[in-house]
Amino acid sequence: MNRISIKLGLLFLMFILLIEAALFFYLYSGLANTRISEELESLRLRGNSHREVLEKHHDSATLNHVALMESEAETDVVITDKTGKIISSSRPLIQGARKAVEKWKGKSLTYKGEIMQGDWKSKPYIATASPIEKGRQQFGTVYMFKNTNDIHEMIARLQHHFYVAGAVSILFSIVTIFALSKFITAPLIKMKKATEKLSQGDLSVKLGAHSRDELGQLGMSIQSLANELQRLRKERNEFLSSISHELQTPLMYLKGYADVARRPSNTPQERDKYLAIVEEEAERISQLVKDLFQLAQLDQHTFFIQKQKVELATYLHTICAHFHLALKEKEMELDISCSQGLYILLDPERFQQVIINLLDNAMKYSKEGTKIDLIVKKSAESLTITLKDQGIGIPEKDLPYVFDKLYRVEKSRSRKSGGYGLGLSIVKEIVEAHGGEITIISKTGKGTTVEIALREDG
Repeated sequence: MNRISIKLGLLFLMFILLIEAALFFYLYSGLANTRISEELESLRLRGNSHREVLEKHHDSATLNHVALMESEAETDVVITDKTGKIISSSRPLIQGARKAVEKWKGKSLTYKGEIMQGDWKSKPYIATASPIEKGRQQFGTVYMFKNTNDIHEMIARLQHHFYVAGAVSILFSIVTIFALSKFITAPLIKMKKATEKLSQGDLSVKLGAHSRDELGQLGMSIQSLANELQRLRKERNEFLSSISHELQTPLMYLKGYADVARRPSNTPQERDKYLAIVEEEAERISQLVKDLFQLAQLDQHTFFIQKQKVELATYLHTICAHFHLALKEKEMELDISCSQGLYILLDPERFQQVIINLLDNAMKYSKEGTKIDLIVKKSAESLTITLKDQGIGIPEKDLPYVFDKLYRVEKSRSRKSGGYGLGLSIVKEIVEAHGGEITIISKTGKGTTVEIALREDG
């Protein structure tokens, strides 16, 4: 059995035993006191019964009859006259009864009867006294005695029953509590083993939902953590594999064209051509490393956003002016719809990357002669920047992954378009760093709509 089960079981057992001990003591004391009270009351009523008979027939025959009755019973009787002299008693009389009567002589008594000796624990008897009256004048007393041996035997039997019940109760409690504690701690032990496996790098954890309580929720949380770690490990491996591939290709080009450029037989024009290719591939590697470094900063929260108040219409027109020649070459039109005098807090340099990246993608994947719309709308709580193109669109199965690092919808386009699949990842991180949200809606052959929602408070 595991230590947590033993510890939990012992804590529960101690708690239950304390409660049981208190309840058993209360119950035992109540029953014992009730039985003693019943014995005393029975003795008093028996004395009152004899008193009533003697009040009606106070003669020697009746006195002898009462004494004879008690001689055959478990109780003893002593009858005195008004001076306290014993005039009749049962035989044999309990030891010490006569001395007690002499001691109690002259004590005032109520007509209902009095308990003269109620200490059953240390005394050999209990006793009651019932005054005999006639015309409200006391002319004698009936003293009743009972040996406490019977009471002690009754209490002993009661204690025996309680000991047996207590032992059975304790045994049942031990079995039940340890079974329950093991049942309760089983999910915890399973979770402990699961976390140990996680710490050792084994992510094949299957906990499942044991219940809907806090333990079940904890198990589901650990399972979710394991699933997320497994997903992250897979993404990391894919990411490293993709980076290795992306670096390998331009490095191969660099080495190959550098070797070709070194040939003595090359003309100056051929050498310049090869060196231009080497420079282009070096620039591609430099851009990839720069993008990776930027993503690392974003992931480690070391990417600082320095916001300032920007007039959005002028800002967007300035950025889009860089695309004038490229748009002209593809005979494409860019329409900007943004009201003048609309200000917002953002980092101009960082957010420029967002607009440039989105415009670049829209141009790359749109046909000649199409149109790109850049629309800015203001609402009560936010400002929305929407970029719509009439390009080839994104397949529905790829939409959930477009923001993943190094994810490309068509891998064969990488070298043609020059993309590494990092642009949209950076865009998303920059937008979220501004406290905004970015969504993409697209259909194959119908174009793509990118929507950025920013809070006006920045």
